Amino acid sequence: MKYSVELTVKTEETWIHVVLDDFTSFIQDHADCERKASGTSMSLVAKYPDRIKIIPALIETAVEELEHFRDVYAIMESKNIPLRHEIKEDLYIKELLGFCRTGKDERFLDRLLFASVVECRGAERFKLVYENHSDPEIKKFYHRLWASEAGHANLFPKLAMHYFDEKTVFSRLAEINEFEGEIVKKMPFRAALH
Repeated sequence: MKYSVELTVKTEETWIHVVLDDFTSFIQDHADCERKASGTSMSLVAKYPDRIKIIPALIETAVEELEHFRDVYAIMESKNIPLRHEIKEDLYIKELLGFCRTGKDERFLDRLLFASVVECRGAERFKLVYENHSDPEIKKFYHRLWASEAGHANLFPKLAMHYFDEKTVFSRLAEINEFEGEIVKKMPFRAALH
């Protein structure tokens, strides 16, 4: 069963042109995103250690995201692209988190569902890189990542349903998805995943 959503706003074609014009900045940002994604899954384990039904899946996801970071870094090394010294603030993520509710259970649900929508956006954009990049190594890598991100997008709502009923999960997921679309519409294009 598919648990993830269809994005309400598709990425405009201009985005991929900006990315391809400055692929060095994009891949540096991508490496930063993979480090943060791994940390996000582990922070959910740290903040909700009592949610034992989902801890193994969160650990596995954190490891996968760290493996993605390793693989991005290998490409960067092969092309003499350094990691950034600082991870830049991601206004897209900041705005999404601003929509997060504050109650303990509500925040837990929102964090899982935000992760799903962010992974949906990542899958969509990795597919665009795969379809438009000319380097065969890069194409192959982003094809693999596209499928992986789509899998993660599907995972987080499924995890939420261990603790919340289906109606609650999908109702909130729809709200977050709508909000994410509004963020995407107003974000400037840059050589970054978000």
